[in-house]
Amino acid sequence: MTRRRNNYFIAALFFFAGAMHFVIPRSYASIMPPWIPRAMLLVYVSGVLEMLGAAGLLIERVRRLAGIGLIALLVAVFPANVQMLQNALADGSPALYVTLLFLRLPLQPLLIVWIFRSAVRVRRAQVPLTNL
Repeated sequence: MTRRRNNYFIAALFFFAGAMHFVIPRSYASIMPPWIPRAMLLVYVSGVLEMLGAAGLLIERVRRLAGIGLIALLVAVFPANVQMLQNALADGSPALYVTLLFLRLPLQPLLIVWIFRSAVRVRRAQVPLTNL
């Protein structure tokens, strides 16, 4: 996949995820760790940031900054993913659901690497070899 296609795919993923913060905000608020204040406000703020980051990936001038912002956002929301797993364990959720939540945790760093490679890392122009 080319960098351009990667950026379009990542942008679509984050735009959809950000929009969902406004469609089902209580679901997102329910996975916020209890030590985080104003959970509902942060659900909306993170939704807006995801959509802005998605849009930024499509604009070459701000792509790198948008990628860095999305990576920071993924790091910031990781405790919510852990909380979601803890909630599932405490509620006695089905084993398949709990397993999927466990498997989701290592996907976050992989998504970070994907964004970094696609939007953040600066590629150097290849210098043609000359005859020596």
